[in-house]
Amino acid sequence: MTKTISPAAIARNERMRLAAENGAIALAEVRARDIAVRKNMERLRALRLEKEASEPAAAETPARRKRTAKKTIAAPA
Repeated sequence: MTKTISPAAIARNERMRLAAENGAIALAEVRARDIAVRKNMERLRALRLEKEASEPAAAETPARRKRTAKKTIAAPA
């Protein structure tokens, strides 16, 4: 006895095959985008570190201002 496959089963198998292919394509796109983002982050980090290294150390910490005494106003007598 040979088993015949119904048209619904054929359609379901085709949908599953297409979903698997599309899923694989989507995963590849996400992985490629992740790699591009990581490369850009690495490039920007290198630029930031280079810039920080070339700046003088005094520019990193601003000088503190001295506090002035608050003036008190005498109450009228």
